[in-house]
Order: sequence, then structure tokens, then C-alpha cells
Amino acid sequence: MNPAKSAAREAYEEAGVRGSVGSKAIGRIRYDKILSDGETYVLCELVVFPLKVKQQLKKWPEAGERELRWLPALQALELADDEGLRDLIRHFTPKTGRKRASPGDTIRKSGKARKKSK
Repeated sequence: MNPAKSAAREAYEEAGVRGSVGSKAIGRIRYDKILSDGETYVLCELVVFPLKVKQQLKKWPEAGERELRWLPALQALELADDEGLRDLIRHFTPKTGRKRASPGDTIRKSGKARKKSK
């Protein structure tokens, strides 16, 4: 499976969205992933592809592990805890031509549910 199709599959599994994925990556993000033992960190690189969402499913494989919210881009910037993700949102948002996200956009906050630390 090519990287763009893998990204579309991940979007389905993690956020329950289906749509048309672009063939060219729009960015890369590096982050430390904590493994299930809670002590081991692995450096990961996430390659991001645009996805024009056409369908938001009510059920998807990782629904119980995820919190999904459609947000205006500025609010997504405030909630993103990774500088690389914030940069990606900043650079991609002007290309949509809108200030608010909708199910036709790719701006979403998806991840394991957690309390925001102060």
C-alpha cells in the first residue's frame, strides 16, 4: 500500500473519516511515542497527506480510544500540543480559503483522550 493510501486508512481507523486523499505529502512531524510499557519512547516521523473528507462514520475501529472534534483552525492551533503540528495547521489553513473547519476539511484533533495539563 502506498503512503497516501496508508494515511487514508489511518484516518478511517483513528477518526472514522472517508474521503479523497492527495498523493503529495503536505508535511512531516517528528514526535516521541510512548510505548505500552509507559517507559519506552520511540522517535517517530509522521508524514501528513491532505484528505478531503466526504463521510464521517458513527462507528470506526478506534472510536473507543479516540476523542474526535471538528474545530475552527484557530482553536485547533490552541489545542495542538506539538509545535510541528501547529506549523502544519498554520501552513495548510490558508489553502482552504476559509477560517472555519468543516467535514470537508482536514483539520481535526484526534488522539487518545487525555486531560489537558496546566
